[in-house]
Amino acid sequence: MTRTLQPAHPTEAVKRPGRWLALSVLVLAVLLVAVDATVLGLATPYISEDLAPSGTQLLWIGDVYSFVIAGLLVSMGSLGDRVGRKRILLVGATAFGAISVLNAYAHTPEVMILARALLGVAGATLMPATLALIRNLFHDPRERSLAVGIWGAAASAGAAVGPVVGGFLLEHFWWGSVFLINLPVMAVLVVVGVKLLPESRNPNPGPWDLASVALSLIGMVGVVYAVKETAAHGFAWATLAAGLLGAAALYGFVRRQLTMRVPLLDMRLFRNRGFSGAVLADLLTILGLSGLVFFLSQYLQLVQGRRPFEAGLAELPAAVGAVVAGLIAGRAARRFSVRAVVSGGLAAVGLALAALTVVGQGTGYPLLGAALLVVGLGAGFAFTVTADVILSSVPGEQAGAASAVSETAYELGAALGIAVLGSIVTGVYRDFTGPAGTPAAAHESLGGAVEAAAQLPARTGAALLDSARQAFVDGLTIAAGVGAAVLLAAAAASWYLLRGQRLEDGVEHP
Repeated sequence: MTRTLQPAHPTEAVKRPGRWLALSVLVLAVLLVAVDATVLGLATPYISEDLAPSGTQLLWIGDVYSFVIAGLLVSMGSLGDRVGRKRILLVGATAFGAISVLNAYAHTPEVMILARALLGVAGATLMPATLALIRNLFHDPRERSLAVGIWGAAASAGAAVGPVVGGFLLEHFWWGSVFLINLPVMAVLVVVGVKLLPESRNPNPGPWDLASVALSLIGMVGVVYAVKETAAHGFAWATLAAGLLGAAALYGFVRRQLTMRVPLLDMRLFRNRGFSGAVLADLLTILGLSGLVFFLSQYLQLVQGRRPFEAGLAELPAAVGAVVAGLIAGRAARRFSVRAVVSGGLAAVGLALAALTVVGQGTGYPLLGAALLVVGLGAGFAFTVTADVILSSVPGEQAGAASAVSETAYELGAALGIAVLGSIVTGVYRDFTGPAGTPAAAHESLGGAVEAAAQLPARTGAALLDSARQAFVDGLTIAAGVGAAVLLAAAAASWYLLRGQRLEDGVEHP
């Protein structure tokens, strides 16, 4: 496919009628995923109390979604390029809503883990399709930058709406209700999307190679599982075997793509320094943030004693900052530079995380709120610009696969962050020394300690809670310090890898 960039103003030929209405449907899909991701953190204490998972099971509930979605994103993005991005988006949204019901009514930790895994299969169809459709809806790079900013702002708005709505539901209904809020969003998305979304696909797609799909899934899940288990439990031969199997599968996947006439993922994309730099920045950023974010709701509720609705409101500054930054990120990157905006945003997030290393049980909200606001602003600038760079680096027919690489980095970073940083929190927490009579369940999770304390005499229960909460905070501050180091390293890497990178200004004519 030949693309030309014209410096003239965009013509009506490249300004698809109804493109902004179509974008509103894609925004609903983003909201669907973002709300689900944020309400899980709020619901975790209630899930812990009701289903009584072990500490390992609780981590699996938190990260199995990311494991599965990371393993399938490239395959599903490539499938959308072949069968149609609109089609796979609508099918995936329907499945996402239906499986949310299974999440809501899970009655054991094992069923909950399975439900989260199935939700990952459905979720893998959504995010690559939304970004790929934006790539093919907006041929004017400035309009596309704004559309990507709105897309990112919607994800942040979902992160804001999720805790607030979820907190309200948790105070008035059982924890499963937070998953059922996906249903009305899914229904509107499907009904309106059928009418408004244009279909787009690769005109010469080639076959969807099932062997590549299997290698991608086995490789990603095997490697991430090995990292998670090693971080949580130390070295074990079974874990090493899983990691080696995953690494071998990924090696086989890359070799297979390089020999196929029409690969599932064109590995030559990574020769573009801007593309590779943007993907690496996304992965490291989420790795540094996700473990902390996963435990933040537990800190606000179980350590500081906030109600779920209040905890949701307390997390609002991060989403507000991300929305604001996302809407102006493209303009800022053109006025200054891509690397200045991305590196500056990541450095700001790193410094905000460093500030959280001083939190204690009674830390006042001004410090927490200010840090969360800076995190939102920095992440909003960085993620919006890196998504724009990734989309503009590839021709339209490869938009699904390229978007999937971006989302894979995001989900892989989330899984690794929860595995590594989450394991730091869990490892420090488990070693706390409680009063005589402390049950073993109290060492599994902070939720378990709260439940155990309620069954003990008042003085003993209070001592147990104080020790458990302090251990949890100690683990959280260490994780924040590690996350800060990762973010500052990502900022430095982005400054080097994104040098000379610019966002397009001319109109792309397909």
